[in-house]
Amino acid sequence: MTSTTTGLPDRYRPLDEVGPTETTATGVIHCWRAKDRILNRDVAIRVHTPGGPAAREWITRALTAGGLATPALAMVYDAAEGSGDPQTPGGAAYVVNEWIEGRTLAERLAEGPMPEREARTVLRRLAEGVAAAHRVGLAVGGLTPETVVLRPNGLVGLRSVPAASGTVQGDVAALGGLLEFCLTGRRPDGTAGGATAGMPPDLAALVRRARSTQPGAGLSSVAAMAALLAERPRTGHTSEPLRAPDESDSGWLRRLRERREEDRAGAPDVAVDPAPTRDASSTPHPPLDARGLPPVPGRRYDDDEDDDLLPMSAGIGGRDEDRGPDDDAAHARRRRLVVVGLPLLALAVVIALAVWLGNVISPDDVAGDQAPAPTAPSSSAPAAEDAPPDESAALAIAGASVYNPQGDGEPENPDDVPLSFDGDPATGWSTVTYRGSPAFGNLKDGVGVLYDLGSEQALAGLGVTGSAGATVEVRAGDQPDGDLESYAVVASGAVGSGELTFDEPVTTRYVLLWVTGLVPSDGGFSAEITEVSLTPAG
Repeated sequence: MTSTTTGLPDRYRPLDEVGPTETTATGVIHCWRAKDRILNRDVAIRVHTPGGPAAREWITRALTAGGLATPALAMVYDAAEGSGDPQTPGGAAYVVNEWIEGRTLAERLAEGPMPEREARTVLRRLAEGVAAAHRVGLAVGGLTPETVVLRPNGLVGLRSVPAASGTVQGDVAALGGLLEFCLTGRRPDGTAGGATAGMPPDLAALVRRARSTQPGAGLSSVAAMAALLAERPRTGHTSEPLRAPDESDSGWLRRLRERREEDRAGAPDVAVDPAPTRDASSTPHPPLDARGLPPVPGRRYDDDEDDDLLPMSAGIGGRDEDRGPDDDAAHARRRRLVVVGLPLLALAVVIALAVWLGNVISPDDVAGDQAPAPTAPSSSAPAAEDAPPDESAALAIAGASVYNPQGDGEPENPDDVPLSFDGDPATGWSTVTYRGSPAFGNLKDGVGVLYDLGSEQALAGLGVTGSAGATVEVRAGDQPDGDLESYAVVASGAVGSGELTFDEPVTTRYVLLWVTGLVPSDGGFSAEITEVSLTPAG
């Protein structure tokens, strides 16, 4: 053990030094992978020498970071200021972080640059974690390829939280440099513009804005950067707004966002063929056919309106320009055969069916099979229309979706959600596999499925089958997009323990099945819900 680690509590035993040494205005910070003897787990411990007042600001920042809970930032387990003499017991100032398994971003980029999709995902997740720190007034600092770790489960984490010092704009610029490094495989040269050649235009503009030092030209926040990274360009979309040579990055990004908002609002994605004389400021419209309607991809439009109903594949000659006179004549004969022959064939089938029924069913059979005339119901018997409706038929699930308010955007098998109420216990929805702990790898409190009953229904309980032993809560609410606290807990228990009965009947439209504990599965922990059934009240 070197002199920089003397003075640490006996609880922590350093194993090996990792990461770069951080030199600060008040001292030096070394980082070790260490063993927590009490909890028997690996931790990352950083030691500041000297301790005492020189490390006070750093310890204060670490205590602020201790209130964060995001997988993108290593959790802070412990922090102490110590004294100024590292040779005395408790003399070193230290911060204990969660140990993040995986390889560093620097190790990954040594193999070459990332694809655009992977770079967007890594930087977006990291930016969302840094944005969470900024919301509590903490500038993280220390955003380098050597401290960013790619977790085995596909997430990303910053190992040293927080650095000895940092600023919000410094975090923005560092994230811009990391994005450039991921896309080009070359470390940033330190200039505001950077080497953005060959990068996608929107990401190149984002890097320049993040690293700009000119007033009014930089990026406003890390949250804005995360939002822009989440907007992935649509493949094959040929009508993206082009950037003018003299247009600024902010103007071009603003037009790009506006165009994507229009696309999401339902604008048709059709090719635009503007006329040469069209004014450049006018809004382009797709060409219309002879009937004044937009063209449908894959359909041929000829002068004959009946031919509009035939797909392009109906023609033998392939493209129109490849057909000869014989092909046109054959095509016309087939069209006449379809127009005239199909109605005649339908008429013949109807006549044959009527003749067959007339031979099979005689008038005497019809008279003999008639039921006696109904008698008026007695006053003591309830009328048929007064019978109560079948409540079990009304308690059908109209739809469902994954509810993951504490997630980082990674999908939790959303396409499998309908399998949890399809009536087949052999199929179901499952969480993704978490590692390290059945408490979702200590990354979040839970995940669930929100069921929409279509209208308010009176419930007395919920039947759940699936992974035996997984713990769940049944929550009820009146809105489809509320936070977790807006759904009241009406029952809780373990999957496989029988029906989860409510203490009192509940009238609700939305039922949230909130999974709070996982069970062991291949390579980690997960939970599966194979069938959910509603129990009506009354």
